Order: sequence, then C-alpha cells, then structure tokens
Amino acid sequence: MALIQYLTRIQFQAGAISLLADELKLLGVSRPMIVTDRGIVAAGLLATVLARSGIGQDTPVFDGTPENPTEAAAQDAVALFKASGCDSIVAIGGGSPIDLAKAVSLLASHPGPLEQYAVILGGMDLITANKPPVIAVPTTAGTGSEVGRAALLTLEDGRKLGFISPHMIPSVAICDPDLTIGLPPYLTAATGMDAVTHCIETFLSPRFNPVADAIALDGLARAAKWIEPATRDGADATARHEMMLAALQGGLTFQKGLGAVHSLSHPLGGLKALRLHHGTLNAVLLPAVLRYNAPGSQEKYARIRVALNLSEDADIADEMAALAQRLGLPARLGEMGVTPDCFEQISQYAVKDHSTASNPRPVGAPDFLKILEDSL
Repeated sequence: MALIQYLTRIQFQAGAISLLADELKLLGVSRPMIVTDRGIVAAGLLATVLARSGIGQDTPVFDGTPENPTEAAAQDAVALFKASGCDSIVAIGGGSPIDLAKAVSLLASHPGPLEQYAVILGGMDLITANKPPVIAVPTTAGTGSEVGRAALLTLEDGRKLGFISPHMIPSVAICDPDLTIGLPPYLTAATGMDAVTHCIETFLSPRFNPVADAIALDGLARAAKWIEPATRDGADATARHEMMLAALQGGLTFQKGLGAVHSLSHPLGGLKALRLHHGTLNAVLLPAVLRYNAPGSQEKYARIRVALNLSEDADIADEMAALAQRLGLPARLGEMGVTPDCFEQISQYAVKDHSTASNPRPVGAPDFLKILEDSL
C-alpha cells in the first residue's frame, strides 16, 4: 500500500477502500455520515463501499447531492448530520458529493449564512480547523476534489462560489481505482478532461510553486496517455489506475490556482435552466482559453508540448480540441444547449471568480465574452 503525505493523508491503491474503518479510528471518530448521490447508489457503489470498508451497514446516508452541489442540499445534509449525531463525513462519488461534504462539515460547525465564507467575499479567514473531519472516496478520475482546498456550491441566487481554505482539504483521501472500473465512457472522458484541464491551468498559473509545476506536468502526461484507453475499455485496470493518479495530481496542484477555463465553467455550471457537466464544460472551453493565453506563455507552452510528446510547432489548442473530439465530447457550447443570451451575465460572474486572479494573462469581461463566443 502506498501512503503519500502531501497536503493531506492519501491512501492510493486498488483495494484501498478496505482501509476506511481504520482511517476513521485514526481520526478518533466513530459515527460517520455518508454523503453521496443517487447515481452512486443505483450503480451499486455505495453497497460496495459498505461491504468492503468495514463501516456499519446502518451508517446514515445523504444521497441527495445534485449534479452541481447547492446551498439547499448542504443545509438538508447538515440537518441529517445533526439529527443522526454524527461526528464525521465520508464523501463517496465525484466532485459534487465531495464538495457537498466539505460544505456540510463547514456548516455543521460554523454559523451561517454560507455566503460569508466565500473566498471572493473575504471569507477564507473565517474558516477554522474546528470542523468534523471529511474522508473523500472518489469514484471518478477527474475533479481532484479529494485533495482540493475548495468547495464549489451554487447559492440560492444562482451564484456559483468557491469556499476555499486549507481547512477545507479532506483529512484523508482514499483513492481506490477499482471503484472507477466500469464508469461509462462519456463520464470517463468528461471527468478525464477535467483532470487534463486542471494540470494545464495550474501549470500555466503565474504563481511560484515549482513542486506543483512538476506534479502538474507529470499528471498531464499521464492523463494524455491513458484517457483514451480508459474511455475505450472501462475494465482496463491499468488505465483506471493511471487516470485516478492523474486526477489526484491535478488536485495536488490546486495550490497554484486555476484560470479562465474555470472562471467560465463555474458560473456556467450554476445555470439553473441547464444541467451542464463541469468536466465537459472545461473540455469545450479549453481550446479558446489556450489560444487567448498563448501570448506571453510560450516558454510554458513549449514544456507542455514536451509533456504531450508533440512537435515544437504543434498547436496545443488544436490538439486539445482533437482529443475531446476523439473522446466523443461536444465541441461547442451550443451543442450543450448554451445560448448567447446568458453570455453577458456569465462574463460578469467570471471576472469575479476566484480562478481569474491566477490566469496567466489578465482577462476582463470583454475577453471572457470573446472566449464564450469563440466556444459557441
């Protein structure tokens, strides 16, 4: 078993879910609540975790996580947490249940309203370590939320805000690639492109962190090599292992911040009229953002080409668009049901998004509007 201590405690290996009960004991807790979604339950993954992890079959379960986690869902989960006398949270699923679990831990121990803790509203310093521990068990390979310091939630007014603090990082991440075997091809591709985008955007961030840069490039090379095999064959254990590792590496580099892709995908994901998958949005927006960021980033673009085994004159934006096409993902926002009437509002939200500050090139509302138009 490979134990990695970087930002948090990580158990990474096939079969690692068997360590869940032991990890809860090490944290000094005994009454967890599971946060997941109905898709995880229907797929039999919750039953698998309960059977292999050593925790009780009577463990309270909140399975009402929406595709894009919301403030309302967090409040419902907190009510169950308190009513059940729980002392910890086990998040099972993709980024949505993990982000919701982080918010539940925050609201179960900090006074409301949730909005005050948003990073763009100066809430980072209000989040303390006095929170129920979260153990994250990812069942997709993409979000990196299992080691991320952020939770993204859509508030009642439609804003999708980031709640960021070192205290939001799960206490333990249990990364068991076996839990991703059989993930449908589309979700494999979409979540995999989320990992690709994380590695690219964190590497391009101007913030100084050479350790994170090295992790991001290794994760990018790994994801680019294995995303197509994983999508083609859901039972390919090697591909599943490598994609889960690439996703983890993308999450480990969040300390550098993301960029304009996420500045746009966050508010787009908050649109109530549509159900837009975060990883798919990233795949669609990535080429246009790469073209926008190219001026001034040529040295880093050259290093990305090396990581991707591309020629010196290869267009990275075109390569990412071609990869998404081979994976069967949409090429344009219009294919996802997005229409231009929301672009002005999305551009304004993007300017205020926490990811905008770490984009390698300054970007304002007119620039965001042009990126959206180019991606339509």
